[in-house]
Amino acid sequence: MSALPVIRSRLLEAAGVSHAFFTRQGGVSTGVYASLNGGAGSRDDAAAVAENKRRMADTLGITADRFMVPYQIHSADAVAIAASWSEAERPRCDGVATATTGLGLGVTGADCGILLFADARAGVIGAAHAGWKGAFDGVIEATLQRMEELGAKRANVSVVLGPTIAQASYEVGPEFVARFRAADAGNERFFVPSPRADHAMFDLPAFIGAQLDKAHVGAFENLALDTYADEERFYSYRRTTHRGENDYGRLIAAIALN
Repeated sequence: MSALPVIRSRLLEAAGVSHAFFTRQGGVSTGVYASLNGGAGSRDDAAAVAENKRRMADTLGITADRFMVPYQIHSADAVAIAASWSEAERPRCDGVATATTGLGLGVTGADCGILLFADARAGVIGAAHAGWKGAFDGVIEATLQRMEELGAKRANVSVVLGPTIAQASYEVGPEFVARFRAADAGNERFFVPSPRADHAMFDLPAFIGAQLDKAHVGAFENLALDTYADEERFYSYRRTTHRGENDYGRLIAAIALN
């Protein structure tokens, strides 16, 4: 089994599920992708990404062909699965759930929220990619609904937010703020003024936490790790953009029922 540096959650350890929030360390990719890039959608060498994901699967205790990561589209769509899919069958969605033993679920991120879900009593797990758009449009609710269809109960679901861009690193423009205010005046609490006129700093982790509180899940843990600020461990789309780099790697959060 490959020894990768990973971040674990006390909630998911208590639930007894195999899981990992992988860092960017321990893989074979090079350049801006160095080194554990899990993003099939990046312009990295496909063989390197495949080897990186094989190492992740090893860490979860499953085989690579049982490690399922959807084609993410910043949507509010989620699916429930009972078996592996082929590359041609890979669903376009941002949430996935299963009750199948030996099947691993993963989502990628590089500033967006990467969430893992588990109902240990029902034996149901889930994963979701929640950028601002997915979180705003309802991907968290959709993932919970797919889990419920498999027998989970919200009151028993533990949810963990992995490395995500923090408020201090996330400046947004006035149109962004207006969208959130129009949806709910209470969303004002997720913004603080930016040093730049007419801009604000957005607290994506707090917004995600509020959606989970509204959904009445059993427990929530925010690992409080800022992708933008910690270059040694995490990729960041925004950091790459600020530097004018041509691409970036993707982190993976993964969970499995073993």
